[in-house]
Amino acid sequence: MHPLWAVLLVLCASACFATLSAQVRHLSDLGMHPFVVTFWRNLFGLVFMLPWLVKHGLGILKTGRIWMFTLRSGISFVSMVAGFWSFSYMPFAKAIAMSFTAPLFATVLAATVLRERVRLRRWTATIAGFIGVLIVLQPENAGIGFGEGLALFAACLSAIVSMIVKDLSRTESSQAIVTYMVLLITPMSLVVALPVWSWPPSNSWWPFMVGMGLAGTLGHLCWVRAISLSEISLVVSYDYVRLLFAAIIGYFAFSEVPMLHTWIGAALIVCSGIYIARREAKLHQSAAARAVSVSADPISTPPKRAESNS
Repeated sequence: MHPLWAVLLVLCASACFATLSAQVRHLSDLGMHPFVVTFWRNLFGLVFMLPWLVKHGLGILKTGRIWMFTLRSGISFVSMVAGFWSFSYMPFAKAIAMSFTAPLFATVLAATVLRERVRLRRWTATIAGFIGVLIVLQPENAGIGFGEGLALFAACLSAIVSMIVKDLSRTESSQAIVTYMVLLITPMSLVVALPVWSWPPSNSWWPFMVGMGLAGTLGHLCWVRAISLSEISLVVSYDYVRLLFAAIIGYFAFSEVPMLHTWIGAALIVCSGIYIARREAKLHQSAAARAVSVSADPISTPPKRAESNS
């Protein structure tokens, strides 16, 4: 039952994240500055996380790597602002498709910055994904505008964040990683929002402002729970359903119909991302199996009988 529950949870998370993005887009269309949108999303996200924080206590915040948490939160904040801002300049489904390029940037950064060994098949999938990006953007027709640049910049920063989180997870609990992000990113977003601050002119804006925090929190909780029930490769594979949710929301909420080239390019991006995730999971499993075989107890694992030379 665990894989099935994991699939249902990740589908719920994908729907929540698509809803969050739609609310960001709607508030941007109403005229709210992206910096202010980012603040309200984080503030209400913190509000909905407070019961969880109270339940676990402040003890989970004890750490010797506060500087790394701060760096992670700062990069996440810039990535969030850039991603939210891009919704103002692009069709909704197109912006969501661009967000799925993070695994592609992660591969490039892993090879160039971390000096990890990236094999031919993973490079091939990464190149195919970037070809999908070019198909979606169609630079020969419309060029790469400000919105497209923001979306790609946000995805690249998201890839950097994933590497920082991977490093943090070696010494810190997942609870601390999640909590520190919420606590640190909220005041960061307030600082940049104040110079362009404006209160919502109508009470009709508040449901969307609160809804951003609710959708983000529910999506995160479903995502974390799904990961705990199944392999990350399975979870990542079904997360791409978010593109379908985005297309449906874009059609009914913003009267947008994704063009054929958007679907073709998105399919390449999605397939490459799924392959990279599954390839990584397979390599990690192989490494774990080798580690177990090397460290196996010789009493419980009898050695093979030596073959006779005769």
